[in-house]
Amino acid sequence: MEERGQWSNKLEFILSVAGSIIGLGNMWRFPYLCYKNGGGAFLIPYLIFLFTCGVPVFFLETALGQYTSEGGITCWRKISPLFEGLGYGTQVIVTLLNFYYIIVLAWGIFYLSFSFSWDLPWSSCNNTWNTENCVELQRRNTSINQTVNPNSTSPVIEFWERRALRISPGIDQMGSLNWDLALCLLVAWAMCYFCIWKGVKSTGKVVYFTATFPYLMLIVLLIRGLTLPGAEIGIQFYLYPDLGRLADPQVWMDAGTQIFFSYAICLGSLTALGSYNKYNNNCYRDCLALCLLNSGTSFVAGFAIFSILGFMSYEQNVHISEVAESGPGLAFIAYPRAVSMMPFSPLWAALFFIMIVFLGLDSQFVCVESLVTAVVDMYPTVFRRKNRRELFLLAVVLFSFLMGLIMLMEVEFPDSKLSSSRVAMQIFTTLKVRPGLTLTNQGFRFGINIWMPSLLIHRSTNRLKINYCGLCLAGILCHHVFHRVQLLIKPSGDLPKTKREQERLLVIFAPDGDATNA
Repeated sequence: MEERGQWSNKLEFILSVAGSIIGLGNMWRFPYLCYKNGGGAFLIPYLIFLFTCGVPVFFLETALGQYTSEGGITCWRKISPLFEGLGYGTQVIVTLLNFYYIIVLAWGIFYLSFSFSWDLPWSSCNNTWNTENCVELQRRNTSINQTVNPNSTSPVIEFWERRALRISPGIDQMGSLNWDLALCLLVAWAMCYFCIWKGVKSTGKVVYFTATFPYLMLIVLLIRGLTLPGAEIGIQFYLYPDLGRLADPQVWMDAGTQIFFSYAICLGSLTALGSYNKYNNNCYRDCLALCLLNSGTSFVAGFAIFSILGFMSYEQNVHISEVAESGPGLAFIAYPRAVSMMPFSPLWAALFFIMIVFLGLDSQFVCVESLVTAVVDMYPTVFRRKNRRELFLLAVVLFSFLMGLIMLMEVEFPDSKLSSSRVAMQIFTTLKVRPGLTLTNQGFRFGINIWMPSLLIHRSTNRLKINYCGLCLAGILCHHVFHRVQLLIKPSGDLPKTKREQERLLVIFAPDGDATNA
């Protein structure tokens, strides 16, 4: 049986965790939340949640893996078998994440492939997928005399909906598989597989590039953004403090959810990465540094994003609220639109989407590593043999790839106006914003002392009529149900295990005549 393995040095652990927690949410969610929730005033609840919830739980989860040297399931078995269901719950969440999170990488690779042309396809209406309602962007220094069309759309939106996602006319027309995105998804899974196929031996080497290269791209885009005209407009709206917004419970809710999700808390990935540390590693210092690095990256990314949005607001002569977006809409609609206005636009488009791909790649392969580590540690005698771990990883990748193809269909849903591919976008944004919308996700990621206040606050600010109490309570009680079922189906520990013990019991409990004959 092969050894479990350890990090070659501390830097590999630092870069792996940094790549895991510093992802797409740092680029497209935190800056928008800061702008929407009072600018600099948003940092007050954010820092409160950071030091009261984020850092402590982040440290505890990492220390749990380091102390037990086990994955996300068996670590609980060592600490307290009663809570083993928590491990199963987190791995169910990770399995679902593997289906849809990587779709964003496929989108990024798709856009990247179109960035290597001098005329970006989303900057003009002269393409085969454009309609007669397509209207090119109007620059500040140009004047176009035309009749306003109420049904007009921009070329960047038509590229997103008609070329990238290929939305069908309705749900009654299923459409076919989007083979372009399917190929991009295959490339994304191939990169993910070869990043972790040898365990920490390969992961520790890959992160030297995948975890540092996005920072280089971020610095380049930051410098470029700050030198554009109108950049100060975006930065002003990004940081201008509005202390009155602190009275809104939704602001505190957004700060708390951003902390919990940007730090990948209770997904088992931190436990898996920490389990490959040496037993006496100073994980407290490492965790504190990683938390500060994560939040600092989010803050700096806001300057890079909003300087670009300020430039776009200046060029189009509109208010920045009309161009500021969050989530995938920022990465695949707002930012490409801004890039198309810059000189040497293909260069900046390529740099941006390369950064998007590598930011998502780290988070994706760490999620897969978390699942594989948890299963391998449950059955070490089966999987810690030559090439068996690699084959199991290949099976996980192929299964996740096939499940991901469902989200690349062209079907459109009638009310939500979503293609099957954009369902992945909605899952991505929904699961990371609203507590209690899924059975296991928030129930496990919010403790009993956190989910009740968040439930009350969110209930008072949300118009949706959803049974939050039942959903959250179901998630919290899930591991207790698992434990009870396990007790019912598990044989008693004092039952005879060998044939000799069975014969001895038969002699003891047999009737006198049978015992004499025996």
